Amino acid sequence: MSHMIHIKRLRIDCAGRTLVDIAFEIGSALALVGQSGSGKSLTLKALLGMLPPSMACELKAEAPYGLIRGETVAFVPQNPFTALSPLTTIGAHFEGVTPGDAVGLLEQVGLDEALLRRYPPELSGGQLQRVVIAIALSHAPKLLLLDEPTTALDPETRRLIIALLKALQASIGFSMLFVTHDIVSARALCDDVCVIREGVVVERGEMRHVMASPEQEYTRMLIDASFANREYRT
Repeated sequence: MSHMIHIKRLRIDCAGRTLVDIAFEIGSALALVGQSGSGKSLTLKALLGMLPPSMACELKAEAPYGLIRGETVAFVPQNPFTALSPLTTIGAHFEGVTPGDAVGLLEQVGLDEALLRRYPPELSGGQLQRVVIAIALSHAPKLLLLDEPTTALDPETRRLIIALLKALQASIGFSMLFVTHDIVSARALCDDVCVIREGVVVERGEMRHVMASPEQEYTRMLIDASFANREYRT
């Protein structure tokens, strides 16, 4: 079962300008949705401790555990094709994990242990994303940060990855922050949503309510754009 995480304030400044100033809560699964340049990627990098030195970050958070990358927080990047070294076997990407545990992690995401001896270019996009998720799970995270994890995938694989994440959350109990511009994909995974624009939250609430009756024209535009760009409807 997931625990509520309170991001009481996250402020990011650079060269005398405030780029992000937001607050939000992560329960089971929260979508942080916005266009490119809205500040959602900066938010993710701040939570991962990956902002450049030129940016000043103020982060006030309350969680039942410390937000420590690699211990309680794990990350699933956007593009599985560039997330792993093409010259390194899948098994070698599981750093600090015994071969037996690596096999178990692959089984959790529906993959065969034979993949441990293969190289990333030999795998499909869906297989690679499952491997990346398995590597993230090797840290036993309390919070899983997802950066557009389905964008580089075809529609059918996208559905499978969403279903896998929901099943893993149900069995393991981590919280999720799903950062995306695609509010329709987010609807399939997340209970709650925060819509971010120019570094501030402009709308928030239960996903089903926001999807059905968005208060902001900006939110309606994101919904319409998400549907217009999809090959299928969810």
